[in-house]
Amino acid sequence: SKATVSVLYCKKRPRKSKMMKRTLIRCFSMIPQPPLDGFTPVLSEETVQFHYQKHHTGYYNKLKAFAEAQRPDLIEKSNEEIIKTETGFVFNQAAQLYNHDFYWNSMSNKSTAEPTGRLADKINEDFGSFGEFKKQFQAQVESHFGSGWVWLVQEKDSKKLKVMSTHDAGCPITDDNLQPILTCDAWEHAFYIDYRNDKPKYATNWWSIVNWDFASTNLL
Repeated sequence: SKATVSVLYCKKRPRKSKMMKRTLIRCFSMIPQPPLDGFTPVLSEETVQFHYQKHHTGYYNKLKAFAEAQRPDLIEKSNEEIIKTETGFVFNQAAQLYNHDFYWNSMSNKSTAEPTGRLADKINEDFGSFGEFKKQFQAQVESHFGSGWVWLVQEKDSKKLKVMSTHDAGCPITDDNLQPILTCDAWEHAFYIDYRNDKPKYATNWWSIVNWDFASTNLL
């Protein structure tokens, strides 16, 4: 059944966000569970359920328990605010909430094969072709050692797109000059149920569920 996760101690008015299926509240939060069959056959229902209910929700529950017991000042801080001001355990939980929200929103079964419009033009401009961008991005997913994320980001000053990896809970918004556009989860739990240790196959199949509409909304 679909997990229901309520936002902790919401006292502020919601403000708009580009993050789909999520109302950005001024307290840490997580998006509702995606439909279990929302990314089949690339990601099975078991993978989505396990990933969301055990891993994603786990970060929320740990941060909630810590805030209630030791850091009540965190209660009215958003994921983004915590990421930019905290380190260690607290940072890791909030960053993983943000990263997982971004990952779920980066996927859709209504995906088109390639981006269109401004995003397609910008990828061609900065990488030379969509094929070259895809090659660079997939190579980082396949070769990423240990746990982490692969991102398409945009530099705010130059407006240039680039591919980058972050380790563990690393999050590009710790750099004020970076705008996240798209992410792929390179943690083993994202694919192991369906692909075992075949990360290249996961990376290859992932392209068929990329949510280019979401990615386009993040473009500066």
